[in-house]
Formats: sequence, C-alpha cells, structure tokens
Amino acid sequence: MFKHAKESQVSITELMLPSHSNFSGKIHGGHILNLMDQIAFACASKHSNHYCVTASVNKVDFLNPIDVGELVTLKASINYTGRTSMVVGLRVESENIRTGEVKHCNSSYFTMVAKDEHGKNAKVPGLILDTEQSVRRFARSIARQEQARKRSNKFNASTFKMDEHLEFIKTQNAKIELH
Repeated sequence: MFKHAKESQVSITELMLPSHSNFSGKIHGGHILNLMDQIAFACASKHSNHYCVTASVNKVDFLNPIDVGELVTLKASINYTGRTSMVVGLRVESENIRTGEVKHCNSSYFTMVAKDEHGKNAKVPGLILDTEQSVRRFARSIARQEQARKRSNKFNASTFKMDEHLEFIKTQNAKIELH
C-alpha cells in the first residue's frame, strides 16, 4: 500500500502566551519542541494508521526567536518511509499579528516508528513520490541517514583513534589533562 504525502500533512497554529516564555520574554525552546513532537506524531500516525513513537530528531536549529503574542504555525509532512519508520519534515513559522511579518523559526526532521497494538513495530504504507520536491526530500532523507551512520561509526568507542583528534581539540576552548 502507498499513500501521497498530502494525505497525512498536518498544520497547527497556536497563540504564544506569557506562560510559554522563558526569562528573557521569548518563547521557550522546550515548548516549541513539545509542539513539534506532537505534530510529528499526528502526521506519522495519520500516514501509518498506527500509534507512533519518536525514534530520533535530526538537527533543530532555532533560527529566529518567537515573541509572546505571536502566532506560531507548525507544518508537518512525510518525507520518507522505511519498513516501519517515517521521516516527518517539520517547518515552524511565527507571525506578528500586528505587522503581519512572518519569520521562519526552524525546520527539523523527526524519525517516527509505527507501533501495533502489542507495542511491536508495524509496517507503514510506502510514499508516492509525485513531484520533484517529494523525490528531493526522499533522497535527502536517505543521505541524512547515511551521514548519521558514518558519524556514529567514526566515534564508536571501540574504533575511536584519539591521536587523530588531539591537535584539532587543542585549537578549541578546551584543556586536555589526560592521566
């Protein structure tokens, strides 16, 4: 079985309240992450017709601060489907209600895994790639997975070669005191 991404796309808009702010009066990043996780769950569950759990989050860069009183819109779409997992692409934008200015606040990729009623991984429908953009997003998800595998293997405790990294570390804000 295969589905189009548009069948499970989800969007939510929420007014940012003072209770969502941090000590500097900006919206707390943790609140935005919570909203992102909720919409990723909704999108993945809608695509798979199963309860889904978050397996990983790929890179959340907070590009612009969000102020109290702004509207925040989160958009989610399936970018990639594996056998039991999906990559949900997320975009977060804020809008100043008075000026109408819209800011891109962050984009991220949540890997979600479908679960059956017994808590076992469940097979998910494949993705129908019907635009150049959908093919690009799918291919980019595969490339991100490969990069993550290479990164984790390079720094595996059993194969890590400290000598290869010491000179670079000395140029950083760190002091090496090995005993």
